[in-house]
Amino acid sequence: MKIERKLKDIVETASSSGDFSSLCTAVKAAGLIETLQGEGPFTVFAPNDEAFSKLESETINALLNPANKDKLTAILTYHVVPGKVMADDVMEMSEAQTVNGTPLSISIEGNTVMVDDASVIKTDIECSNGVIHVIDTVVIPE
Repeated sequence: MKIERKLKDIVETASSSGDFSSLCTAVKAAGLIETLQGEGPFTVFAPNDEAFSKLESETINALLNPANKDKLTAILTYHVVPGKVMADDVMEMSEAQTVNGTPLSISIEGNTVMVDDASVIKTDIECSNGVIHVIDTVVIPE
């Protein structure tokens, strides 16, 4: 008898991993949980907690302030690409149109895929409604 493993959605996957508590806090503050639990598919270039730790604490606190929800939403949706884009697909791209509307720059430096100024450090975490690629820096749209 084969046991089928049910994939978690993007939010459940990020929440249960233990590496994305800052991202999950920001997604909740921006009111994007329902969106990222939606049908999708979505590709999320997800900054881990270490990536968020590179930001000044004042910057994080300002972004989490309800008065700055629009700015936080703009930053978070800049990390999301419509569709399911696996690592092999990303390798063939020079940019990806984000949900934010601003394209992310994609390049390859040596053996590392770069998304703007962030290195992709883990790829192809499959979810029921898309895929997560882990990045080491929070990318900010121009």
